[in-house]
Amino acid sequence: MAELGVFEAIHTARALRRFKPDPVPAELIDHVLEAAVCAPSGGNAQDWYFVVITDPEQRRRVGAAYAKASLSIRPYYENRPRPAHMTESEERHLKSSGFYLHEHMHEAPVLLLVCGRNRAPRPGFGNLGEPGARMAVCTTLASIYPAVQNIILACRALGLGTVLTTNHLLCEDEIKAAVGIPDDVHTYALMPIGYPIGNFGLVRRKPLTDVAIHDRWGNPWKS
Repeated sequence: MAELGVFEAIHTARALRRFKPDPVPAELIDHVLEAAVCAPSGGNAQDWYFVVITDPEQRRRVGAAYAKASLSIRPYYENRPRPAHMTESEERHLKSSGFYLHEHMHEAPVLLLVCGRNRAPRPGFGNLGEPGARMAVCTTLASIYPAVQNIILACRALGLGTVLTTNHLLCEDEIKAAVGIPDDVHTYALMPIGYPIGNFGLVRRKPLTDVAIHDRWGNPWKS
């Protein structure tokens, strides 16, 4: 493949939820995993694990648990108010593709579970109350989700589609049992990977003036 620039990958890594049945070569998954482990890791602990699921029966088990979890939360997605920055057409497409994945997760040729080992509380954090507890949670997440973003960008560069999902957490025990994940390891993302049926394209986001602040809240960033 022709080399893809980093900014092109960032701006065109759309969430894709429909995949062709074509198998993904193991060497491409190697590239994706190598990108994942290049992400930042708090204290360089690297307490992450990446479970690559390609066996059809294992994908069926994980997909069934994901479908069960998604069904329980579907009323939220069906009834939530449409975000002001989205058109009705965009919202319909989002719901349609999301509901499709709820029922077809197992059809993606690769399912990737991004996991992390549960760390013991740092000495002294227990004396910091709620701020310390929140810091501990944020530190853990900050050591996992940069790896997820690297996975998304690596997939885009290789012509693969993927999306970050977390609905599975509602049935995490079933998924951990199906895959044999130990008790002291948590899952943080379930990512289907495959050659997309849809097209890559520019992501649509709010303008920077709506979300970027200069120096003080209420003062929008102006380049």
